[in-house]
Amino acid sequence: MNDWPEGFSGDNRGSRYGRGSSSAQPESARVMRQVRRGPAASPGQAGYGGAPAYGGGVPPQPSYVDGGGHGGDGYDSGYNTGQVYGSPGGRGPGGPGDGLYEPRPAPNWRRRIKVTAITLVTLLVVTSVGTYFWADSKLNRDVDLSKVIDRPEAGEGTNYLIVGSDSRKGMSAEEKKKLHTGSAEGKRTDSMMILHTGGGAPTLISLPRDSNVTIPSFKGSDSGKLYPATGRQTKLNAAYAEDGPELLVRTVEANTGLHIDHYVEIGFAGFANIVDAVGGVEMNIPQDIKDTKSGADLKKGTQTLDGEQALAFVRTRYALRGSDLDRTKNQQKFLSALANQVATPGTVLNPFKLYPTMSAGLDTLVVDKDMSLFDLASMFWAMKGVSGGEGKSMNMPIAGNSPNGNLQWNTAKVKTLVNELKNDDPVTVSGN
Repeated sequence: MNDWPEGFSGDNRGSRYGRGSSSAQPESARVMRQVRRGPAASPGQAGYGGAPAYGGGVPPQPSYVDGGGHGGDGYDSGYNTGQVYGSPGGRGPGGPGDGLYEPRPAPNWRRRIKVTAITLVTLLVVTSVGTYFWADSKLNRDVDLSKVIDRPEAGEGTNYLIVGSDSRKGMSAEEKKKLHTGSAEGKRTDSMMILHTGGGAPTLISLPRDSNVTIPSFKGSDSGKLYPATGRQTKLNAAYAEDGPELLVRTVEANTGLHIDHYVEIGFAGFANIVDAVGGVEMNIPQDIKDTKSGADLKKGTQTLDGEQALAFVRTRYALRGSDLDRTKNQQKFLSALANQVATPGTVLNPFKLYPTMSAGLDTLVVDKDMSLFDLASMFWAMKGVSGGEGKSMNMPIAGNSPNGNLQWNTAKVKTLVNELKNDDPVTVSGN
C-alpha cells in the first residue's frame, strides 16, 4: 500500500524532485534556468522539459528581449555569457586590463637628471646670493677717502693700503691678558702694507712703522677743518694715531706719489679669530723666538700657529736682529700664508669653516666706503698669489736712519718703484 499522500506516489513523482518537492530523497543537480533572448513564449507554449508553460506553480519569467522586460533601453545583464563580475571585455579584477597589475613604465632617467641638476643649480644660486648679501652687510665701511685732499692721479691697476691696528675694541680684560695686548688707550698701527694688483704678478710692499715721513696738509676727518702743512717730520704710524685712516692715506700718498684705491684694516681680536676659524696657519719659523712683550714663545721649524701664537709672531720685533724690518718680513709671510689657507678648498667648500671664517674677518674688518666684496676677494686672491711665489714681497727701500733716528727711505728707489706700480710694470726695485 502506498504511504505517500495523494498525488505524491512514486508513479507520479516524475520530474518533481527538486524545488517544491517534499520527497525525502535527495534531489538531483538542478539546472539553472536559461534566460532566453528573443520573443517571449506565448501562452500554451511548452516550458522546461516539455511541461506546460504555467504548470507546477512556476511563475511566468520576464522577457529579456529589451534587457529587463521593460522595453528596449539596451540593458544587458551579461548572464548569457556566463560573466558574473567585471566589465565588458573581461577587464575585471585580475583581468588582463586591470590597472592594479599593469607593469610600471621604465623611469625617465634623463628627466630625473635634468630636474636634479636644475634643483642643485637653483639651490647654489640662492645660497650664493644670500651669502653675498649677508657678507656685504657685515662690512664696516667706516673710512671715507673722499675726505683725503690733494690726491695724486690714479695709475694702472689697484693699490690697497692694508693696516694692522692695535685696536682692542670689544676685547675683554681676559682676552687682553691672553693676547698680551695691554690696555693702552686709542689706536696705533703696528703694520702697514701696500698691495698692488693689475695685469701682472701682485706686489706686496711693507711700510715700516718707524719710517720717517713729512705730515702734509690735511682735512680733519671729524672736524672737517683744514690743517696746513708745517714740514713736521715724524714716524709713519704717528699719522694714524693723530687722525686715523684718512690722514694715514693722505700721508702715504703725499710721501710716495702713489694713489691708494682701497683701505683695509683689522684689529688684534679679529686677526686672532680668523686664524682660529681656519684651524690655524702652518708657518716655518726661521729661528727660536721668545719675546715677553708680544708673548711669543716659538721654536724654530714648521708648525701650525693658532690665533694667540700668530698674533704674537707678527707683533714680535725686540727678539729679532733687524727689529721692525724683520718684523715686516714676518708679517708679509704670515698674511700671505693666511690668505692661502683661507682660499683652500678645505675652507671655501666647507660651510662649517667658511662661514665662521668670514664672520670672524668681516666683523672686525674696517674698509673704505667704496670697497666691495669683489674688491676684498681680489685682494685676498692676490695675497695668495704672493704666498705661492707668483708675486713679489719686499720692504720699502731704506737708505738708512734720518737725523731724528727714524728709518729714511731711499728716494731714488722709491721713485722708480712708484713709477713701475703706476704703469703696472714688473717691479725691478729690491727692498731691504
